Amino acid sequence: MLLKDIISFLEDHAPLSYQESYDNSGLIVGDPDMEVTSAIVSLDVTEEVIEEAIESGSNLIIAHHPIVFKGLKNFTGKHYVQRVVMKAIKNDIAIYAIHTNLDNVLSDGVNNKIAEKIGLINTIALSPYPSMIVHDRPRGAGILGELPEAIEWSVFLHDLKQKMSINVIRYTKPTSSKIHKVAVCGGSGSFLLPNAISSGADIYITADFKYHEFFDSNDEIMIADIGHYESEQFTIELIKDLIIKNFSNFAVRATKIITNPINYL
Repeated sequence: MLLKDIISFLEDHAPLSYQESYDNSGLIVGDPDMEVTSAIVSLDVTEEVIEEAIESGSNLIIAHHPIVFKGLKNFTGKHYVQRVVMKAIKNDIAIYAIHTNLDNVLSDGVNNKIAEKIGLINTIALSPYPSMIVHDRPRGAGILGELPEAIEWSVFLHDLKQKMSINVIRYTKPTSSKIHKVAVCGGSGSFLLPNAISSGADIYITADFKYHEFFDSNDEIMIADIGHYESEQFTIELIKDLIIKNFSNFAVRATKIITNPINYL
């Protein structure tokens, strides 16, 4: 299997033109014409994930988060990003990132996967993006959906913890006794709070809210911050399933490394 064949499939599913301006999705390390033997899918690329690839004989890592966001001025190994890139190059391991372009794909995208996990129906984009001439795949930021039946808010939060496999939820006071309409954005989603409010959602599930940003709920919506890693963890499953469905003879597996840098006590 050539790397460029996998890249072609991934970029047809989530075009690079769909990524945000600050992003760095795409091939970060590797030669498109190289032969790839097997792949590991992860949320992040760390030194431990590189070691896992070496030990398993995999020479491709498909990650959600790009290991490189900014230009690197030297390679002295003093920073973890440098060490990861250096180790990948030394061991002929390719690194491919599929980040906000996968966030912004509505069908089989990051937010659609979250909606699926928590049981939302009638889903639409929370913030639709204009259609593109080159690509006709629907795109937009976040997801808005409904629960089949309204649920008492505390019951919903307990269900959310179970379905998303999380231990902690930071939330604001409920604005309704029951949850029916739900807005979702995987990762850092405070920028979509106005959209969530205007949509009439009862709750907005996302991550990375700062202290003062919680006040912006303005008693108009309940905010549930479930954590960045926690909100996007099932993206690994999403990417893995996409590869398996389209390359049945190619070995791909989810990383066994928990790359979440945050611990809870």
